[in-house]
Amino acid sequence: MKKVRVSKEFHFEMAHALWHYDGLCKHIHGHSYKLFIRIIGEPIQNIGDPKLGMVLDFSDLKSVVKEQVVDYFDHSLVVYKAAVGHLPEERNEMYEKVHVMDFQPTCENLVLFIAEKVGARLPSNISLFSVKLYETATSFAEWYAADNQ
Repeated sequence: MKKVRVSKEFHFEMAHALWHYDGLCKHIHGHSYKLFIRIIGEPIQNIGDPKLGMVLDFSDLKSVVKEQVVDYFDHSLVVYKAAVGHLPEERNEMYEKVHVMDFQPTCENLVLFIAEKVGARLPSNISLFSVKLYETATSFAEWYAADNQ
């Protein structure tokens, strides 16, 4: 059994605010997120398979991550459910894409959320190996499957 790790990079823009935080991030602000998804599996060996030699077609991985993460978060505002009462009562088109989460939207918690969403959508013969989310050019959080078994 020879396994290979395959990675793909994604980007999205997202705003958030950290509820009851003791620093500047308590204010609504945005980031240009950079996301790395790494999967692990065996390359397909079936000669008749059009995906011969691939662990998973990059376009198939892109579809999963785009649907579960990028399209969901891109150009949205993400807030912790405790902050909902502090959003404007009358919401216009500026507030059409607000996601109220059951967790504080830190980089660490977002990585956990992304790992759960992407991992659940992968074919059964492929595993999510790691998720790395850059919130800024120099700050990121990582999730590894090996750390969560």
